[in-house]
Amino acid sequence: MWRIAAAKSALRATFSQRSSVLTCRAFSSSGKEMTVRDALNSAIDEEMSADPKVFVMGEEVGEYQGAYKITKGLLEKYGPERVIDTPITEAGFTGIGVGAAYHGLRPIIEFMTFNFSMQAIDHIINSAAKSNYMSSGQINVPIVFRGPNGAAAGVGAQHSQCYAAWFGACPGLKVLTPYSAEDARGLMKAAIRDPDPVVFLENELLYGESFPISAEALDSSFVVPIGKAKIEREGKDVTIAAFSKMVGHALKAAETLAKDGIGAEVINLRSIRPLDTPTINASVRKTNRLVTVEEGFPQHGVGAEICASVVEESFEYLDAPVERICGADVPMPYAANLERMAVPQIEDIVRAAKRACYRSVPMSAAA
Repeated sequence: MWRIAAAKSALRATFSQRSSVLTCRAFSSSGKEMTVRDALNSAIDEEMSADPKVFVMGEEVGEYQGAYKITKGLLEKYGPERVIDTPITEAGFTGIGVGAAYHGLRPIIEFMTFNFSMQAIDHIINSAAKSNYMSSGQINVPIVFRGPNGAAAGVGAQHSQCYAAWFGACPGLKVLTPYSAEDARGLMKAAIRDPDPVVFLENELLYGESFPISAEALDSSFVVPIGKAKIEREGKDVTIAAFSKMVGHALKAAETLAKDGIGAEVINLRSIRPLDTPTINASVRKTNRLVTVEEGFPQHGVGAEICASVVEESFEYLDAPVERICGADVPMPYAANLERMAVPQIEDIVRAAKRACYRSVPMSAAA
């Protein structure tokens, strides 16, 4: 237990160091911007205000206002009965949350990192995900499991894993992966209102990033539909499907590819389960090429599932093999230089897209 506590203290210290760098840009007169952190905070605040059955529970969500300040101000506004600080016992407070959902409450369970959700995996899978089916629809479990997922920076293998494919493989769960502030705000509201358990996978490095946000998204009734991907950039030559932080990498890669005359269509998946295969296949049938991007491991990954869907539904439209860009098939290294090699980079996406478009120099020719 002392090692878990020490790890969490290190995470808090890391956040404090980064918070001075990842500052929120001021809203401009021409259009508003919002950080992902503020988008999540405002969504939870509004849903707690609208529905007294919604409450938050987790380590340091109250007095400390969240390890990453997602729950800032909520304890003061709603009190300790609805913003509940817990001991370091993921299995305990997750089980309490699932039991509360059985009785009609709407818990939001925060994990300081989804790596620690492994302590509570029995409650998430066996108690939450399967109960509706096993009860013939008599038991709903309206609960949200949320927190940072995937690689951060310099926190080692036990704090860096992407669990999108893990949870995405389990029937009964909905698995969401926001990228922008509008994603975060709209998907969080949809998750809290949903009658089923939702795994909400955030990214620590996105918390402090600002994104343009529309007036529509600032309305308290705004939601992003669960299971609907978003085309972030249109293109005609190659489809790039990504989620969470990798959407930003894909968009930057698309800018680079455009300089070489390659039009990349970037799809922000937003939802891993259900997966919007119609949008993906429609894009592939237009571009005839596909690159998938994720931070997770290659074997049994989200990209592998997308590839299977495209082969099953759009094989005859493909003009090149599907390219998968994934994290390295090793536990995350601690050393900064090895860590960079273990997660996808923008240049990896550019090279894969060029291979798919037969625009790269063959290795034999380069030799």
